[in-house]
Amino acid sequence: MASEPIYRITFFNQGQVYEIYARHVFQSDLWGFLEVEEFIFGERSQMIVDPAEEKLKNEFSSIKRSFIPMQSIVRIDEVEKEGAGKITEAPSGGNISPFPFPSMAGGKPKAD
Repeated sequence: MASEPIYRITFFNQGQVYEIYARHVFQSDLWGFLEVEEFIFGERSQMIVDPAEEKLKNEFSSIKRSFIPMQSIVRIDEVEKEGAGKITEAPSGGNISPFPFPSMAGGKPKAD
């Protein structure tokens, strides 16, 4: 029997790039969101503790399911095994940017 797949999900959140690992990723019934379940965090068999991974683990430790806006997703990869999750500052002027979406600042969209 094949083991369950592991997914690496990279997304933007408040000016930072998150990289998390999970067993289940699917389109949500909530329009425009992706659901992520069963987060995976590395085992603590090492003496060295990565503060970024610990921050991520603390943030997601009590969460059963997370709804991530689709426009925040950078990429999703199916991987052989989990790695260390991390949070990094989003590069300014780099080639990674959030997917643009229409602004509703002026009220209703114009009809052509």
